Amino acid sequence: MANGIILPANAQTQSVSCLYESLRRTRPVTKADLKNYIKVFLGIDVPDRQICPEHSSPLDYLWYGFNCDFSNPKPANADCVVWANRGGGKTDLAAVATLLDCVFKPNCQVRILAGSEEQAGRMYRYLTDFLRLGFDKFLAEPVRKTGCRFANGSAVDVLTQSQASVRGQHIQKLRCDEVELFDPDVFNAAKFTTQSTDSIIAGMETISTMHKPYGLMQKIVSSAAKTGTPVLKWCIWETIEKCADRNCSQCPLWGDCAGRAKQAVGYLKIDDCITQMRRSSRAGWEAEMLCIKPNLENVVFDQFDTAIHVRPVEYDANLPLYRSLDFGFANPFVCLWIQIDSEGVVRMIDEYVRTRATIDVHAAELKTRIPGGESRVIATFCDPAGAGANDVTGTSAVRELRSLGINVRYRRSGIAEGIESIRRAIRDGAGKSRFIVSPKCARLIEALTCYHYPDTPTGDELPLKDGVYDHPIDALRYFFINIEHTARTGHRIY
Repeated sequence: MANGIILPANAQTQSVSCLYESLRRTRPVTKADLKNYIKVFLGIDVPDRQICPEHSSPLDYLWYGFNCDFSNPKPANADCVVWANRGGGKTDLAAVATLLDCVFKPNCQVRILAGSEEQAGRMYRYLTDFLRLGFDKFLAEPVRKTGCRFANGSAVDVLTQSQASVRGQHIQKLRCDEVELFDPDVFNAAKFTTQSTDSIIAGMETISTMHKPYGLMQKIVSSAAKTGTPVLKWCIWETIEKCADRNCSQCPLWGDCAGRAKQAVGYLKIDDCITQMRRSSRAGWEAEMLCIKPNLENVVFDQFDTAIHVRPVEYDANLPLYRSLDFGFANPFVCLWIQIDSEGVVRMIDEYVRTRATIDVHAAELKTRIPGGESRVIATFCDPAGAGANDVTGTSAVRELRSLGINVRYRRSGIAEGIESIRRAIRDGAGKSRFIVSPKCARLIEALTCYHYPDTPTGDELPLKDGVYDHPIDALRYFFINIEHTARTGHRIY
């Protein structure tokens, strides 16, 4: 009916169709509008409820990426990290975000880069499936195998996992899917591809499950806190279906769920989640579905737990003080300050890590770190290789330190021997720990968490020397080896 006149059925249908298409072209202005838009036009009911503390909902991710270009004031950039569970809809939602960018942001250039060609193709297939739901009318030309163009000047292309593909791109939105599988050099090159325009804020979205504590995703999440990049994280409880009629006491998920699924509004089938839990290891379940911590199966110190071993610990003038060094120039020079209390607990109280500085610079820093100076230090242990003469200077790091008033000692040992000593301190055969690390020792904590064996066995069963995590661990090894063999510590006079 229009103005009191009853319209013919076909006219009513046309009116409804016009209204429907008008709404399709109407930009959502609130998070609730966005949820309804996606549900009506794409048939996806995006979970919008945060279940776990400090988590986000999947809808939070879509709203963050979509609204940043319309907010006032606009943010400096639209970068974000998405850390979510397997089956948590990361790739589907990234395809939704890409469609929204291209429809509502004219001249927005979007690129899809994934850890594999198959993964990138999957996100693009989701996008092309969405276009068939009535969005193909926004296109300027037929969909191509690796990209599509919109009538408003926006475009999407799929990039391959290579530097040649990434370099030379100048775009507004880059979506990196399953970055855990990326070549680090390609990822580093991708960081320089995004550029803002007058109307669109440049954004690089880093999307993945965190599989390994020493992997690329772990490094990205760690650096996000330093740069202020938002980390939008969700797990099984933000994406599982609502539990309505199950007996919690008999449910295999209860130990992790504790009633969370009663509040859920997701889509993962509970029975499927139970099956996956029974198929997987506990470490795999925690990494892939609970997003608690990455899989520790290849980590050297898998018993190290920041919740147990990291807590404030200060220098105690009544306890003996030791230092332990690992030499380096391009690689880091590391010094650890360590005390042992009356119960045999090893207390890591401070660290010094620096690259591209000479021994005299390091020595000056070492002497000023502890009240009372050198007189407080019982012994300084170091890498035996530091006693070797430098081909250029003709002297050695050990000799230089001794000439500067730091009397270093060393003992030769195997890597495996030192690792086992550290493990015993972290947790002995009786399950007891005698190891505490101050939060000041950030690099050491990271190394204890991430030091790992090679993904491909080498035959010697030794951890990977990656130039990052091995140096703080080496300094720690020298302490344990020397403190346990004090009477036999090598000590040469030059």
